[in-house]
Amino acid sequence: MGFWCKCYILVILMNMKKMKNIIKIFAVTALATFAVSCNDEFLERYPLNSISDVNYWKTVDDLRLYANIFYNRDALVPFETSWGTLGPYGKDADYGTDTQVRSSYNTRLNGEQTVQADGDGWDWGQLREINYFLDNYEKVDAPFDEVKQYVGETLFFRSIFYFGKLKRYGDVPWASKTVQLDSEILFAERLPRNQVVDSMMYDLDRAIEYLPARAGGAWTGRVTKELAMALQARIALYEGTWEKYHANDDFKAASDQSIKFLEKAAKVSGDLISMSERVGYPALDNVGIENGYRDLFNLEDYSASNEVLFWRKFEVNASFYNVIDRYSADGAMRGATKNLVDSYLKADGTPVEPGYDDGTLVKLAENRDPRLAQTICINNGKQPVWELATPVWYFVAPRLDVTGEANCPTGYQTYKGHNYRYATARWPGEGLQAIMYFRYGETLLIYAEAKAELGTLTQNDLDRSINKLRERVNMPFMSINVTVDPNFEFAELGPVLQAVRRERKIELALEGHRHDDIMRWAAADELIVGKTPQGSKLAQWINFKFSDYVSADDPQISRQEAWDQMIMTYEADADGYIKPFRNTLNGGAEGYKFRIDRDYLYPIPTNQLTLNPNLKQNPGW
Repeated sequence: MGFWCKCYILVILMNMKKMKNIIKIFAVTALATFAVSCNDEFLERYPLNSISDVNYWKTVDDLRLYANIFYNRDALVPFETSWGTLGPYGKDADYGTDTQVRSSYNTRLNGEQTVQADGDGWDWGQLREINYFLDNYEKVDAPFDEVKQYVGETLFFRSIFYFGKLKRYGDVPWASKTVQLDSEILFAERLPRNQVVDSMMYDLDRAIEYLPARAGGAWTGRVTKELAMALQARIALYEGTWEKYHANDDFKAASDQSIKFLEKAAKVSGDLISMSERVGYPALDNVGIENGYRDLFNLEDYSASNEVLFWRKFEVNASFYNVIDRYSADGAMRGATKNLVDSYLKADGTPVEPGYDDGTLVKLAENRDPRLAQTICINNGKQPVWELATPVWYFVAPRLDVTGEANCPTGYQTYKGHNYRYATARWPGEGLQAIMYFRYGETLLIYAEAKAELGTLTQNDLDRSINKLRERVNMPFMSINVTVDPNFEFAELGPVLQAVRRERKIELALEGHRHDDIMRWAAADELIVGKTPQGSKLAQWINFKFSDYVSADDPQISRQEAWDQMIMTYEADADGYIKPFRNTLNGGAEGYKFRIDRDYLYPIPTNQLTLNPNLKQNPGW
């Protein structure tokens, strides 16, 4: 049946070796649209055969240039340059979690998602680009040792691509070759999810074999062996826990292979830890340094980092910048929740007691895990907003005095990721905050969780993983004999696994991992359904005076008038905590209405079910 296809030409001019000025043009140019008979959404029709096989696929540099495409695909490695973004530090709110919310509630968490006719993530154009490389790289007349790095990079990006599809849809078709108009896969059934993950594991096994290790060497900006190991561990843990905790619901895998994937996650993360112990890379940054955790997340350049494995650099001169610090200095329409704040232990490593004093931000953070005051804003005179301002601009109060993009709906304003080393926000369009995609700290948590899920976690394992993270912030080490925490979230799990999950929640707070965790643990019934997010205690803000914190010549003193007017529009719940959605949550006191029989996966667009009758809709849709 006919419908419109997007058509692009990939233009790459070869090196002109005899010219002084070597021209390398690397672009994707929109050409035309035309009607064809194919399943277009499954495989957007990129006429990659417009690359002349006679003129291309000649040199190793041709492969390098082609592989560069994948680093510049927003769907594979997000740019995070959109207005209103906090980069990764707002993703927990954007995706929908219990630890961070936006000013308006997440409709998916409230069971309001609908089936779309087209799009909605069911796009496959990047896969065609990836597979076209893998189908053609062998045409280059060069020893495999010279080309294998770019093969490894491409296999890495195919796994990135399919991981996104797996998380969104579960079972998906698998294409290992460039799909043509007459390819059978256009009308194939969805492959069971664990078979898709098996294919990703195979791709990543080869990528790890082919890719060079950085091993503490110079940063090149390209995918490395260590990075591929980190991705493989992330995917294996995701699938292993998904299959374990969804084993008895409609989202279960065709066959339970949870143990296999958990063992893979433990093995590859353990191998990366052993590499660190052997050669010193990767390793945690800022260990034992005051505010070292805070300053891991607010840099413009991570080329010297031993922890950050993959990141994006921005350059004003190249007109490539973001707006993160423009928003991180304010509320950015996002705020952490009481649920997150309550999870932090006391400074001595013991749990906080129910009903502890959280009446003010300062009281909240007293004698707590140092990561709390390095993640959310605390008005203790120790958190610079703009260090080079005159006088230095310290955080005084959350942006409850404004509406719109600067508002913080909970009173727990995000500090993690804010670059305070300027006199003011670099505006417009000069933000250089680097975007972090993978860090070694996550791998340590993967190792601990996989071992805990397998029931093989030991004190030595904790000392190699979680206790390395605690050492950075001078927290007491976690013992295998875990103290029961009244704030534990999962009644049916043992204390060791609960403590490991809590550590993950704290260490990776506001980095965009929490949504995936809730989905793979099948935990929406415990963490989302019937819950209404809470913010900070409202009473502390009712008669708040900026003059108690700053001098008369401080610019923040001018916030008082708007503050006095706006603060009266906020509402507190029965316990005195800010209601961030101000009764706008559809269903009100009933809380979120996430449907556990449906909402763990997205629906496939209806037009795709019509185009390919062999596709089956996800449960509940």
